[in-house]
Amino acid sequence: MRRHTSLTLAVLCLAPVAIAATRAGEPLTLQPQSRLWVDGSSNVRDFTCTSTALETHVQSSVAGAVSAVLAGTKAVESAELSLPAASLDCKNGKMNEHMLKALKAKENPTIAFRISSYQVAKAAAGVTGTAIGELTLGGVKKTITVAANATPGAAGAMRLTGAYTLKMTDFGIKPPSLMMNTMKVTDTVKIGFDLLLKGEAPKT
Repeated sequence: MRRHTSLTLAVLCLAPVAIAATRAGEPLTLQPQSRLWVDGSSNVRDFTCTSTALETHVQSSVAGAVSAVLAGTKAVESAELSLPAASLDCKNGKMNEHMLKALKAKENPTIAFRISSYQVAKAAAGVTGTAIGELTLGGVKKTITVAANATPGAAGAMRLTGAYTLKMTDFGIKPPSLMMNTMKVTDTVKIGFDLLLKGEAPKT
């Protein structure tokens, strides 16, 4: 009887581990083609600052996560995107210098967005959705809502695209000015992203 009880307890203890193993998901890995950019304007000209030095931590709750997401399933458990502020390139040395100063890049070298919740809906091609999360910019954290589209990409990948418009002053950032204030950057900028994510290759 004691042996039977011990065996039962062992099975009960191991059951959660077995269930977790059968439900194990996979990370989604960012591909090199991914990029993020900032579109802005000034009283002189428009500009775009781009970065490809992105890092993501995306964990799914199921295997075959790309297919699951594109089918409209909430298969992602957690997601975070980050990049070094210094990686933003405006194709102009002076503009880069003033942008980094405005972003307080020395004191706050990382720009990051961490998702806390999201919704998805099936669309004609892939899914559309909104993500609520915390954006850290210039040392200030604010909760924002970002709209995005997920569509099939090449070689089994998922392409995630979207944009978010913000005011720099909402994050305590003073819009840059150049050439002795003759060029003044507008407060409002649009952050765009084009991310390519892949799941793990099927095991053979």
